[in-house]
Amino acid sequence: MNKSDLIDAISFKENLSEKNASDTVNLIFDGFTDTLKKGGRIEIRGFGVFTVREYGGYTGRNPKTGAKTQVGEKKLPFFKVGKELKTRVNG
Repeated sequence: MNKSDLIDAISFKENLSEKNASDTVNLIFDGFTDTLKKGGRIEIRGFGVFTVREYGGYTGRNPKTGAKTQVGEKKLPFFKVGKELKTRVNG
């Protein structure tokens, strides 16, 4: 399922216009993004937890030329699946 499919599903199930469904989905995603940017944590019971993990810098290597290069620190979103979702997927 992609974002368009999600918008279509919400529009159909809740009898909303596609514009309203799109606005709702975008509002939720924007809220998630803003929370993660601030270093927050998003927990959806029965589904999982979204957090941000910080990784330190390191010396990398360009695979084409073999030259060493410094890779800076970075933050990446991380998702930990919830127990209930694991159970549902595994049947």
